Amino acid sequence: MTQVVVSPCVGLCSTTVGDNVCRGCQRHDQEILRWFSLDGEERERRIGELDALRIEVAANFVEVIDEDLLERQMRRHRVRFRSSQPAASRVIELLRVGRDRIGDLAAYGIVLRPGVPDQPQQLYAAISQALQQAGEERRTLHLESGPDGAQQWKPLS
Repeated sequence: MTQVVVSPCVGLCSTTVGDNVCRGCQRHDQEILRWFSLDGEERERRIGELDALRIEVAANFVEVIDEDLLERQMRRHRVRFRSSQPAASRVIELLRVGRDRIGDLAAYGIVLRPGVPDQPQQLYAAISQALQQAGEERRTLHLESGPDGAQQWKPLS
């Protein structure tokens, strides 16, 4: 029997065009390359790291005031998400997929923080830029200095 391998991939891998960090899932290039060699526990730990990164970034832009409404709307519009995925991380998926069709974010249980773009397209662009920067910072945490002082990848557990 085949076991499903959990992956945060959303089918939008920008590392294939030269990014160090994927604009879709926020994994770094070496993490993507080594993903299938990680055991299930390590993949879950890293998915947790990615969710935490998304929560931290999303909190600067939006607040989810009705998680049930958000989930119902995502199911209604067939936006994929993991059942264990936190609401703030789900918002990013919703905006990625539906930013051109969403009118009123309140209809999804989402309110905007003061001073952020109020149009879903611009909101997603701002969140995406912040995620890319945070992803690059996360990537540097996975580097270490080698014996010769050069940067190299820390071993993935």
